[in-house]
Amino acid sequence: MSEPRVRRAEIAIEQSHVDRVYTRLAELRRQAEDMRAKGYEIGHGAQREAVFEQASMLFERDMMVFHANQTLQSLDAEYEGLVFGRLDHTTAEPVYVGRLGIRDADFENLVTDWRAPAAAPFYQATAEEPMDVVRRRVIRCSGQQVLDVDDDVLMPESVPDGMPVVGEGALMAALGRARGDRMRDIVATIQKEQDEVIRAPWRGVTEITGGPGTGKTAVALHRAAYLLYRYRRQLGGAGVLVVGPSGVFTSYISRVLPSMGETNVELRSLGELLDGMQATRYDPAPLAAVKGSLRMRKVLLKALRDTPPEAPTELRIVYKGEVLKLGAKELEKARKKVHSAGGPPNRSRVRAAETLLEALADKAEENAKAGGPQLDRADVVHDLGERIDFHRFLVTWWPVLYPAQVLRWLGDERKLARAGKNVLTAEEVTLLAESLRGEGDDWTVADVALLDELRVLAGPPPKRRTQRAQDIELDAAQTRDSDDPARHRAARPAHYDEYSHIVVDESQDLSPMQWRMLGRRGAYASWTIVGDPVQSSWPDPAEADQARTQAFGAKTARRRYTLRTNYRNSAEIFDLAAEVVAGRAASGEELPNAVRKTGLEPEIRRVDDATRETAVHAAAKELLDAVDGTVGVICAMDRVPEVERWLAGQAEERLKVVGSLDSKGLEYDAVVLVEPTELITESLTGRRVLYVALTRATQQLTVLASDDDWR
Repeated sequence: MSEPRVRRAEIAIEQSHVDRVYTRLAELRRQAEDMRAKGYEIGHGAQREAVFEQASMLFERDMMVFHANQTLQSLDAEYEGLVFGRLDHTTAEPVYVGRLGIRDADFENLVTDWRAPAAAPFYQATAEEPMDVVRRRVIRCSGQQVLDVDDDVLMPESVPDGMPVVGEGALMAALGRARGDRMRDIVATIQKEQDEVIRAPWRGVTEITGGPGTGKTAVALHRAAYLLYRYRRQLGGAGVLVVGPSGVFTSYISRVLPSMGETNVELRSLGELLDGMQATRYDPAPLAAVKGSLRMRKVLLKALRDTPPEAPTELRIVYKGEVLKLGAKELEKARKKVHSAGGPPNRSRVRAAETLLEALADKAEENAKAGGPQLDRADVVHDLGERIDFHRFLVTWWPVLYPAQVLRWLGDERKLARAGKNVLTAEEVTLLAESLRGEGDDWTVADVALLDELRVLAGPPPKRRTQRAQDIELDAAQTRDSDDPARHRAARPAHYDEYSHIVVDESQDLSPMQWRMLGRRGAYASWTIVGDPVQSSWPDPAEADQARTQAFGAKTARRRYTLRTNYRNSAEIFDLAAEVVAGRAASGEELPNAVRKTGLEPEIRRVDDATRETAVHAAAKELLDAVDGTVGVICAMDRVPEVERWLAGQAEERLKVVGSLDSKGLEYDAVVLVEPTELITESLTGRRVLYVALTRATQQLTVLASDDDWR
């Protein structure tokens, strides 16, 4: 039988099984919907029962509805090919591998979840260690239709008569597929070195390093899905947090976990880690380096202990005909005494009141020695402590401190100079103060870590008793009545710090202050850390390493995996990227090996001020015509608005304009890179940022440059 006929016959065989799977999936969905409807009926019935029976019936209702909704969420996930693999063993029945485990009505496996131990050979078996696998088949589907199959024979001597073998390599076929505006899962093409990382033990810290295109991000996300499957009882309740470098990045990866049926995962960018914040703006590199340094903690602590701008500088109070007065120096002395006792300022108002009352009692004794009336010290403290005018003074002299308010105070260069004395240089004070002046919530990504630090240093603001009771009631209602896991997460307290597992992508760029912010959220967590030192944009790796180690705490298990194969870039594109950093920002051993050749060399075009806009237009149009997927136009961060205006007329959804920092972790079929030298000069780690931008393209790359300095 000819190869095309064999392929068609094998596709028909797999289509028959896939049809069976989707028929069963529809049955399971109907059963779950029936269970949910029955649960709601129980809830309505409970309203008519006696009070002592209602609690039991409502509990049964909640459990049925919750279980049914969990099942439906899993069944309704946006699967891109539910069944994608098949394993033929020497003795056992074939095992089909997919994104979801499904059994038939007799509890026989129709599909084995890719995370299950029985599916491990699909990723781990090799010709040297076949793990009893004769034939490994990749099944490529679009929706419910089987498009193609591709086979690997791992035990040629055991192939039975009549077993057909078709295909030429599923991985390379997948690498050549067009990219969309969202990252896809890689469950059908996970390689052995990647699978070892995915299935590594969950406790402690797992670090994944590797160059561009090695699949670090995809592996980390698949690891999160695997851990939730394998250790759901330990990890699922407290939750998993995935942290990315930017909102552009988190949007790009947002579909990966849901496509594998995992919805109970929080995805946040660094600018969103503090509840209520959505910072997207970046500081210039020199300013970001100041804000991210551990020195800022000392500055913030001093700022909190300084006199608030609106605080009164004199306390005058009449007691039994005697004027008791505390001047500016005496009030400052009292403030220092309160702070010297330690503790967050927002938890120290009682101590502040006691300190002021003691100072007033001291003043009464001084007056008595000077011939004034004799007053009982205990009476002075007690009586003044009951006075409304004293408490009015107290709330203005020792106000509740809010992080944003305190950080804005440092826009006053004189106040910042006091807080930064012997910590910041005069130039740094000027630079930092200018950036912190302003109003509202127009914060930068680097500011978020400072606000979080201030939140902890200042302590939580006091809540009114009635408000606290309302919050508790609201949280309980959300937890009890919600069918949506996102609303269950919303019921968590603000600034939640009990995550069970944290995934950090592009970790090489985190500042020490950002590591401190993450450490607060991972006090009880295990970690998956993803990064590449060669791509780092942080100028002081030693300080960042110190903060990172502190963030991990006393977790003893540490393991490191290095991925060395670049699957994203063609060899032609990666050779140019390697040329930029090799010998200057990286050694040859630190760079991955690109395994795929396309025959398309990167195109480098000379431009100047007069031709740049036209050249960007032309290059973008050419690449849109040349590829089926996305085209990224990457430029320096401060040039993004200008380039967006240039391309506003090209109403093409496949075309994306991104700045150099926002391009981290993204990939496009083709890239137009505008003025590479500008990417070098805008960053303190220059060539590393350019290296990142050059490695975003999978198929074609066009560089528009007005000079050759970048090479």
